[in-house]
Amino acid sequence: MRGSSLTSPSSHITLTEFCEAHYKGSDIYDGLETVIDAIASGAHDLEKQIRNGNLLGMLGSTGDVNVQGEIVQQLDAISSDTFVQKFQDSLRVAMVGCEEIENPVLFGDSNQHNYIVLMDPLDGSSNIDVAVSIGSIFGIWKREGSNPLNIESLLRPGAEQIGAVYVVYGSCTVLVVATQDRVNEFTMNPENGQFHLTSANIIYPNKTPYYSVNDGNTAKWVDGIVKAVDELRDGRSQRYIGSLVADFHRNLVKGGVFLYTADTKNTDGRLRLMYEANPLGYVSVQAGGAVSDGVKNILEIQPIQLHQRVPLIIGDKRLVNQILDTIKSS
Repeated sequence: MRGSSLTSPSSHITLTEFCEAHYKGSDIYDGLETVIDAIASGAHDLEKQIRNGNLLGMLGSTGDVNVQGEIVQQLDAISSDTFVQKFQDSLRVAMVGCEEIENPVLFGDSNQHNYIVLMDPLDGSSNIDVAVSIGSIFGIWKREGSNPLNIESLLRPGAEQIGAVYVVYGSCTVLVVATQDRVNEFTMNPENGQFHLTSANIIYPNKTPYYSVNDGNTAKWVDGIVKAVDELRDGRSQRYIGSLVADFHRNLVKGGVFLYTADTKNTDGRLRLMYEANPLGYVSVQAGGAVSDGVKNILEIQPIQLHQRVPLIIGDKRLVNQILDTIKSS
């Protein structure tokens, strides 16, 4: 359920104003305003690159293969570099884990560096060169104590996130912030790059007209998933962009559920636990939805690898539970 529509940018509180009012000086969130500002600044810079990518010859691959075994697109590399630099400059982020980078990036070990971020800097990069919505995803954890930082510092359950942020670069650029008490959407004013609050206290709507799944994988699904998707088709329309963050955002706003489950080829699933499932799962739960790997709440998983993959069922709580019931009974 969304808030009122934008009338004029000047009539809506800015992201900076909102964060300073709600986070700065807070016992729980102090410093989070700086982390979110780094994300917003990076998103503004990256949005320009995306809009002009074709004109500036920045589409296509770099020729490299990332740690996921995927071809690296030029904008993948640009997005990683952009956000890594923003987090380093923030002086609040101690360490970053990135889908595109094999090992964590350590920035600082002082008491001021009290946040840890895990990110997919450019989700849906296969859609870059066809002008389809793509995005960026961030999970944010508070650093634990003053122990030395290492890869184990990043391997924490999604339930311990202090917040999560995602950005969608589409017909407009929106930035969604979730914390323990609310989910808010901010829309970028293209004239000055500022984000303005356009939807407050977002929750899933009562109606669930959509489901998102890649039907091309039908032959590889187990029987429970085949039956669950058949049930979703009854009275609903399929919407599948192929950019997780864009599919998730539509289902959050309009009502629906997204599935990318395990199958006979990908028994551990395809999507990344730390960079995609945990952050978006956190947003979903704070908005009254749910997230599961088909058996349990994804946010409760104790990660064992930084680039761990996981099956994903995420969206309206009633639909997630319906799918889980069908899987259990099959």
